[in-house]
Amino acid sequence: MRRGEEDARRAGEFLRESNMIPDLAVASNARRAKQTLELALAAFPGHVTHLIENTIYLATVDHLVDVLRQTPDKVQTLLAVGHNPGFAELAIWLAGSGDEADMAHMSASYPTAALAILDFDAEHWAEVRKGAARLNRFVTPSVLRGDVVDDPD
Repeated sequence: MRRGEEDARRAGEFLRESNMIPDLAVASNARRAKQTLELALAAFPGHVTHLIENTIYLATVDHLVDVLRQTPDKVQTLLAVGHNPGFAELAIWLAGSGDEADMAHMSASYPTAALAILDFDAEHWAEVRKGAARLNRFVTPSVLRGDVVDDPD
């Protein structure tokens, strides 16, 4: 099995083991993003509502924020699967605080299948603003593989 497929499975397993089960998962319509979503969701015991969003393939941060703000308020945990540079830029744009090492690592290198786990103190997704999130954790595939050195993947 290819490394990318294993990385997607490990990301899903990490989320399940961390009890971060999404209420909704959204992915780009690109083949690799849909495959990543499918492999990650396989880690969860039950069905996770998911949708394919045609407009987020190579989208700008502004557009990704607009999509994020349209998330239904009943969704507490959202899993979003997309592409760089947009998703890395979005995570950096959203994270106003968090562990300094994780913030620096995320800003320096955001490899494929990395997880930026962001916490928001907002009642409504429509309230999401720049710097409004706290970076709870930044997890790279090499860390999940147990690599000693966090390579750029």
